[in-house]
Amino acid sequence: MNFLKLFLRGVALLPGMVQGVESIFGAKTGKEKRDAALEIASASIHMPEAIANKTIVDGDKFSGGLSMVIDGVVACLNASVWAKP
Repeated sequence: MNFLKLFLRGVALLPGMVQGVESIFGAKTGKEKRDAALEIASASIHMPEAIANKTIVDGDKFSGGLSMVIDGVVACLNASVWAKP
């Protein structure tokens, strides 16, 4: 499967994953929850394998971008009816 399809599938799963992380790690800090979400997202797109195969050429930048996407998903969820009143 090409990387773009795999990446977009991972992004599509982020809202549900973020919700799951929130329910499991609700008492943890935002950074701890983001780190957990980033770990799950990285595993779901096989990031170590993609780095080894040179599909991802800069793992740090990729992780930073993925972290920003996760923050964006959290911001969208917090601005929606999903957020607790």
